Amino acid sequence: MSSQPSVSPDKPVRHYQLPPGLGGKLWAWRYLILRRVTQVGVLLLFFATLHWGWAMTGEPVLTGNLSAAELLGLVPMADPFATLQMLLTGHWMETEVLIGAGIILGFYWLVGGRAYCAWVCPINPVTDLANWLRGRLGIRDSRGASRRLRYGALALALLLSPLTGVAAFEWVSPISIMHREVIYGLGMGWVVVGGVFLFDLLVLRHGWCGHLCPLGGFYRLVGEASLVRVRFDGPTCTHCGDCLQVCPAPHVLNLKEAASRGFVASGDCSNCGRCIPVCPEDTLAFGLRPMPTKTTTTSPERRMQP
Repeated sequence: MSSQPSVSPDKPVRHYQLPPGLGGKLWAWRYLILRRVTQVGVLLLFFATLHWGWAMTGEPVLTGNLSAAELLGLVPMADPFATLQMLLTGHWMETEVLIGAGIILGFYWLVGGRAYCAWVCPINPVTDLANWLRGRLGIRDSRGASRRLRYGALALALLLSPLTGVAAFEWVSPISIMHREVIYGLGMGWVVVGGVFLFDLLVLRHGWCGHLCPLGGFYRLVGEASLVRVRFDGPTCTHCGDCLQVCPAPHVLNLKEAASRGFVASGDCSNCGRCIPVCPEDTLAFGLRPMPTKTTTTSPERRMQP
């Protein structure tokens, strides 16, 4: 028995076609463009504040790094996963860091945990490029792997942190390494970034982001309860499969579940928006998670009363 609802016989299946004009193409690529602008923009703010002295109202725009930063000298921001590792080492963090971790955790609870992976993480363009080349070169996976490996990596990082006295993942994280290379200059860190690229290109599709990265696993757990979701209008879907072709984590597009709940429920969804423009029926769109409706039951005796 199929896990997906049947398609209405009077509704033909259409497939997405890229619009011919430049305006149509830009609209189709809008989320990709916005993601790249955001990713580059975050790095630019760090770089320009450090090297060019960018400031606003007399305060530096963005100082620090992706683990702990400060916006305009006023708003603390901290990676909650890195903060958790540091707390496990026995080092009590400053109040500003804990507040910053709470701010970031709350933000990604709102917009979708793995939105960090698609919209901010500097490794994402590297792995996206590897995936694009895989498609052009027809490279198949040489290894299979479970997505649960990243939870093992997450647990290992939390275990090693108190044993070593340092935030274990931050020392080896390709994310932190690439950030340092971009902001502070060229160095051997690019070897690590190149290794991630080659791993995703030659070994496993979306191998790092989808299977190994513990930070992605952490934000996946946060994303389970996030409010911003990809909404799904079940009656309009013809199951053409175009969304599955472009999704970096196609297992999140369980169309039967999405139709019953009205949105893509998996915390693994990164809210990258790739599926939305390619849907020829406009079935998919960003929106808020539907609030559960409260149902009440009335006893037979109560119903009989006038």
